Amino acid sequence: MDIKTFVNITSRAWALPILSNLHAGVPGRQATLLTATGASRTAFAQSMDHLIRIGLLERNPGHGHPLRPEFRLTQPGKSAAAMAHQIQGVSGDQDQKLLRRSWTLPILTSLHTPRHFNEIGRSLITITDRALSQSLRSMEDRNWVRRSVDDTIRPPGSIYCAVNTGEEISRIIGSQISFAGQ
Repeated sequence: MDIKTFVNITSRAWALPILSNLHAGVPGRQATLLTATGASRTAFAQSMDHLIRIGLLERNPGHGHPLRPEFRLTQPGKSAAAMAHQIQGVSGDQDQKLLRRSWTLPILTSLHTPRHFNEIGRSLITITDRALSQSLRSMEDRNWVRRSVDDTIRPPGSIYCAVNTGEEISRIIGSQISFAGQ
């Protein structure tokens, strides 16, 4: 999977929890998934539509009377769901809000080795400096990322590296994501 696809998947807050629950065997019915994720109806519907649009989920018309439609993973969706389930398994319940933020996982993916702020920004072409700064700060607060200052260069620059839970997540997805042009 390339980084653009991964950024697209994680751009919806509830995409990863939905994929993870489907991988874990939660039935693909809307009510069951909605309860399992804890998402609001609107956010859930937007995430489901997004996952269908990018080809990770498909609608199964259902069976019975009345018809009870369900959702199932496509072939590309199965590999994305397996990765989502691993990520969800590493993080605790208190970390779920941070995982649902758009840039948390793509940033952690780029931190498979310590990097300067601008290197992270260049690897994630569409991220703004403000979004990168806020995401790094929130991950520092949760102790997922450590910031240190490199005094060997002029002007001194910050170096970020994934630690603790952030490092585990970075390791899980780092081997499965490719950065085009690098």
